[in-house]
Amino acid sequence: MNLHEYQSKKLFLDHGIPVLKGKIANSPDEAKSAAEKLQSDIWVVKAQVHAGGRGKAGGVKIAKSIDEVQERAAEMLGSNLITKQTDDLGLPVSQVYIESGTSIQSEYYLSLLVDRTKESWTFIASKEGGVDIEAVAEESPDKIINYTIDPLKGLEIGSLKEMADRMEFVDDIQSQFISITRKMFEIAKDKDANLIEVNPLILDDDNQLIALDAKISIESNALFRQHELLSYKDDSQENELEVKASNHDLSYVSLDGNIACMVNGAGLAMATMDLIKLHGGEPANFLDVGGGATTERVKIAIEIIMENPNVDAILINIFGGIVRCDIIAQGIYEAVKSTAIDIPIVVRLQGTNVELGTKILEESGMKIISASDLTDAAIKVVASIKGKTE
Repeated sequence: MNLHEYQSKKLFLDHGIPVLKGKIANSPDEAKSAAEKLQSDIWVVKAQVHAGGRGKAGGVKIAKSIDEVQERAAEMLGSNLITKQTDDLGLPVSQVYIESGTSIQSEYYLSLLVDRTKESWTFIASKEGGVDIEAVAEESPDKIINYTIDPLKGLEIGSLKEMADRMEFVDDIQSQFISITRKMFEIAKDKDANLIEVNPLILDDDNQLIALDAKISIESNALFRQHELLSYKDDSQENELEVKASNHDLSYVSLDGNIACMVNGAGLAMATMDLIKLHGGEPANFLDVGGGATTERVKIAIEIIMENPNVDAILINIFGGIVRCDIIAQGIYEAVKSTAIDIPIVVRLQGTNVELGTKILEESGMKIISASDLTDAAIKVVASIKGKTE
C-alpha cells in the first residue's frame, strides 16, 4: 500500500526526521489558507498522487505569491496527472500539498528497501539526488552506495558512518545523516514498510539535512497489524478492478493483454500466463481465486474479468486441491448465467471432484471449450481469438 507524500512526511515527523512545514488542501481556497498559515515568501504546490516523476509532469510547481498558490492548486485539483509511472489516463489529483520553500545547497538520494535477492533491508544512497535513480544506477553505477543490513547483526552504526563518509558528509552533517537513516529503519520495522524513499534529501544553507520529498510503501500482507495506517489508503489511486477484487479477497492485477486468466494459486497463475505468452497470446490479468474459493467468489471473479473491455477470451485453469472442481464449475455456471458473456471460455479442470465439475459444465448448455491440460488450454484460448487479433 502506497502512502501519499504528506502521509509519509507525517510518519517522518512523528519519528523525528526533518521535513519542511506543509499543509494539505482539498480546494484552491484551502490551498490559499494553507499558504497564509505557513507564512513564507515562497511556496511549493505538490499534486498528491501515487507516482514518481511529478515535477517533470507539472505536478510540482513553485509559487511566489499566495494568489499564485491558489492558481496553481486550481490548475492541479480535479485533473489527472500523467507521469512516466502512470498509464495514459494518469492518476486523479484530489489533494495538493502546500509546502514552504527553502534554500537548497545540495541534493542527495536516500532510500531503504526490502532487497528480496538478499533477503534483508538495503540502504541505497547517492550524491546524485533529485533525478531518476535508475538512470544514475545504469549510467554511473559507481555513484550508488549500498548497505545491506545483516539480519543477525542488525543496524550497524559503523556501516552507516561508512555510507556517510562515501557521501562526503563530515562532522554535524554526518551525525544528521546517521540519525535520519536510523529513524528510517525504525519506521520500516514499526510500520512494515518495504520501501522508504527520500528524493531529494537536501542540505539547506544552514547545513541542515531535510527530507524534501518522501515516499513510503507498506507491505500489504502486513496491514492486518497496521490498522492505524488503513485510513491512509486512497482507492482513487488504485486500479478500480484491483480494488474491487481486493474487497472480495481476490488477488488481481490488471495487465495489457486480451486473454483473461482465472486460476487458483499464484504459482499456477504465473505458469498459465507464461504459457499464454509462449503460444502467442497476451494475458489481460493475473487473477488468483485462492485455495478456499467459493462459488460466489468464482462468480465475482468472472464478473470482474468481464468489466475489462479489452478481454476477448477467458482461460480458467483450476487444480482442485483444497478447492473442489465442482465448486469452481458451479461458480462458472452462475457467472455465465447472470452475465452476458459472448466470448470464448476455455476451461481446464484437474483434481478433486473433477468428474462432477466437468459434468456440471457439460450439462449447463454453455459454449465452453474443454482442455485436457495446461498446454492444450493455452493453445485453444489463443486459437479462439486468432481471427480477432489478426
